[in-house]
Amino acid sequence: MIRYLLGAGQFSYAMHISEGFLPKIWAFIWFLAFMPFLVLSIRKLTVKFKDDQTHKLFFALMAAFAFTLSALKIQSIVGSSSHPTGMGLGAILLGPMSMVVVGTIVLILQALLIAHGGITTLGANAFSMAVVGPFVSFGVFHLLKKMNVNKKFSVFFAATLGSLSTYFVTSLQLGLAFADGNLLLSVSKFLGVFMFTQVPISIAEGVLTVVVYNLLSQTDQFQTLVV
Repeated sequence: MIRYLLGAGQFSYAMHISEGFLPKIWAFIWFLAFMPFLVLSIRKLTVKFKDDQTHKLFFALMAAFAFTLSALKIQSIVGSSSHPTGMGLGAILLGPMSMVVVGTIVLILQALLIAHGGITTLGANAFSMAVVGPFVSFGVFHLLKKMNVNKKFSVFFAATLGSLSTYFVTSLQLGLAFADGNLLLSVSKFLGVFMFTQVPISIAEGVLTVVVYNLLSQTDQFQTLVV
């Protein structure tokens, strides 16, 4: 375990798990876990795109937003890096299933264009960022909405907690893959590496998401979305 915490390269501790870093069995397990969500997401989007042209517009916008934010890596400790995910806003506006395809596209482009993440680790990265993150953001937003919490606060906490949940799952994935007899200790070590930078980054992402949400809410097209 110490070898991975002290001796791994920079990209091994980015939120996107790097190419070839996961053992093959774990890469395959996470790919299998992710695939049903991708299939359902594609089916849902196919129907949405036929019935609602506005959904196409916001889909492209959310993909650009997520690609830009998640490409902004910030150096952390022990050769690691953190970054925003950009997935919370789309989960709130389009629903979490739409964001599965968005996140997958973003991850593939980043792996191919900027060597951020990898193809063999796509399943693990997509499960944490394109599945868990959006579903947490969507759930938090609608839970707070039902509690009559101010919408700005709802958007903020949804985006912030969605981002943090992505890093928690990534830490769990790495902890499971490299557990040395003590899973809890293994996961906590990976969490410790990420949290120094990811907590403030997630808070900043929450604030930015509120700003962008407010700007989009002033457009005519926004009113046609089911929020």
